[in-house]
Amino acid sequence: MSARTNDGEPEHTPPVSARPAPACGEPGSGTPVPAPGQPAPTTAPASEEAAGTQRASGAASGTAALPKTDAPADGDANVDANAVSRTAAGSGPVSVDEAGAQAVAETGADHDHTADGDHGTPDAVADAGVPAGAAADAGAQDSAGPGDGGDTGAGADEAGVDERVVAVRRAGAAGRRWRAAQLTACAAMLAVALTAGAIALGAAHDGRNMPVATAAAVSPGLLAGGDLDASITALQAHLRVQPRDFGGWATLGLAYVEQARTKGDPSRYPQAEQALKRSLTLRPDNDQALAGRAALAAARHDFAGALKLADRVLKQNPYNERALCSRVDALVELGRYDDAEAAVRIADQRRPGVPVFTRYAYVHELRGDVTTARRVLDRALAASTSPGDIAYVAAQLGQLAWNQGDYATALTHYARALAADENYLPALEGRARAQAASGRQAEAIKGLELIVARYPLPGPLVELGELYEARGGSGDRAKAEEQYALVDAWTAIARANGVNADLDTALAAADHGDRATALRAARDDWSRRHTVHTADALAWALYVNGKDAEALAHARQATATGYRNAAFLYHRGVIEKATGHLADARTHLAAALKLNAGFSPLGARQAREALKTLEAGK
Repeated sequence: MSARTNDGEPEHTPPVSARPAPACGEPGSGTPVPAPGQPAPTTAPASEEAAGTQRASGAASGTAALPKTDAPADGDANVDANAVSRTAAGSGPVSVDEAGAQAVAETGADHDHTADGDHGTPDAVADAGVPAGAAADAGAQDSAGPGDGGDTGAGADEAGVDERVVAVRRAGAAGRRWRAAQLTACAAMLAVALTAGAIALGAAHDGRNMPVATAAAVSPGLLAGGDLDASITALQAHLRVQPRDFGGWATLGLAYVEQARTKGDPSRYPQAEQALKRSLTLRPDNDQALAGRAALAAARHDFAGALKLADRVLKQNPYNERALCSRVDALVELGRYDDAEAAVRIADQRRPGVPVFTRYAYVHELRGDVTTARRVLDRALAASTSPGDIAYVAAQLGQLAWNQGDYATALTHYARALAADENYLPALEGRARAQAASGRQAEAIKGLELIVARYPLPGPLVELGELYEARGGSGDRAKAEEQYALVDAWTAIARANGVNADLDTALAAADHGDRATALRAARDDWSRRHTVHTADALAWALYVNGKDAEALAHARQATATGYRNAAFLYHRGVIEKATGHLADARTHLAAALKLNAGFSPLGARQAREALKTLEAGK
């Protein structure tokens, strides 16, 4: 295992056996880790960026889908001097294999710490969809705020509601009768709202097209400090002065990818695309921008494209952390779990650290190995020093605890994440979910209302809608329907900005929308990738459309890896009940409630009712 120096040669890193394993709460580097709930000490950030899906899924991430939201990963070809010196001194990150905790991985996580951008010239502005004549106004706006969308500026945010949300709500309020036409209008309206404040850097052409090296001031590590908007502003200022800095453009583009993920703003993806294109124009085939394109493809759920781009980068630079992580993300999101595990072990050997550790943990979680996943995430948290890394890893630990029904532990981890970054969306959403499952419904609703007021993403919108339905007060049904309509609006906007949103559509529409649309979206997603998440979504969409026998095969596939997910077990149990497999149905419904009794405000209640019926009929 070795790190990579600026000239591309690996630096020797002593094996873990040459130094003691870190004590609990102490990273291998010896840097103190704050107590739970306390922010990390300020250190010089390493050149690390975070990758995405939603899970996340991703991500990632998503995000998935987020995809799972994502862990940091470095798309820069060069390791910064501080990172190199730490590694050479034997105090750099220790691979999970070397540490005895096995190699590390995580899916579609899009916690990107490097970025790049392409709004440096009037041409670039026009390519990004902003009129070139807006450059002067945008430049004035840039001096007052982050400069790429006004997300932290005045205006709508001062009233507690983002302009993006206002636009979505206007589009979604007209009712479902005219949904097809309205979603088209919504996409256009929100696209305007999302880009109205975009900053044009206004650098003039001077007749030369000579690229310059990335300045230390715009190292990808700049984005690891936790204030993404401020980092983007700094990058934009730098690129006004150095418009031919191909590395700066690459970094800005990846920052837009990360901003799209964290703020639920798909309009950043075209901006990221143009920024990366600008970088490649200045320096064709530079691996930093190509790695950025791989991250962008993964964020848009083009996982096959992300894999091809990552492989291309790694042929040039086998130590590119962003590409190593994007390759793992793509393999996970394509359902190639054996290949993903092999890829993450390679990544751990070449660039061990938080981005790789979190990916390895998720690969093991997908196989049902929760113990290893937890141990690796604990090590990743101990090695985290920047607020961004602490927030990300702590939130991942919270999600892992939540999946096992351990709400108290989940809330502790989410508190740690929010102590590092009080606005970290996955931690805010996870906290609300854990509060709801713990019986703190009013707190959960209040928290989710604040979230969707700024970030109208499918996950929190559906969660809030179901909490309204579960509460059942006057007007709650109408409030719930409003949230579900906003999911459709967000999906239309995401697609307008190049995001494949089939999985989000299938999951939301199966329970709260048009069932035929859910099935069509699920089949489309399954045609491109075979993951446990797509298998579950297709199984449930088939079931709600009355295709029970076909649904059963996919429900079994969704649970075949051992992934411990209560919603998957619930779906399988209901489908088994419908197909006459009553003993299996009792087993899986009971397992779902035992694993996580509050996995869904409505689903958990329906699972209990179905199990009660089965028990009565024995």
